[in-house]
Amino acid sequence: MNLRDAILKEHSKEQCSAIVACISDNQQRFDELVTLFLHDEYRVAQRAAWPLSYCVAAHPHLVKKHLKKIIRNLKKPGIHNAVKRNTVRLLQDIDIPQSIHGDVLDICFKYVADPKEAVAVKAFSLTILSRFTQQYPEIIPEIKLLIEDQLPHQTAAFAGRAKRVLIELEGKGDTA
Repeated sequence: MNLRDAILKEHSKEQCSAIVACISDNQQRFDELVTLFLHDEYRVAQRAAWPLSYCVAAHPHLVKKHLKKIIRNLKKPGIHNAVKRNTVRLLQDIDIPQSIHGDVLDICFKYVADPKEAVAVKAFSLTILSRFTQQYPEIIPEIKLLIEDQLPHQTAAFAGRAKRVLIELEGKGDTA
């Protein structure tokens, strides 16, 4: 399967599943998908994001060598919402190397605080921030403050995730 052609063929759940099945646990094919995601034209990168997140969910070890590049990509101005959404989605469930904790924390805090950011990006970012409280309990008060500031202006979807995160954080207590 030519990945680029498959990505451009159609944007559907079925096509995404076919691409994920084609890549399976194959590092070389996954590397090709990452290259398309990071370096191809806007539309290809946007459409590659969805199967990329599903591949990582199924085979998290495949992304390890690409994480720094993927995080750097989030810092580019004007990246498509699908790229942001699927990147933070894949970060929710993997072990993030300590060498990029600062970058990931910074990005997630910015996404949650940005009133123009998409709800899904904010929700996935909240989950990542909540996971980081295991290693960095000092961020708990900042997360709580951010959630309380955002809640009145957000959708029910954000509120649901935010309330779950607040409940999790209550059990951890404030350290600051």
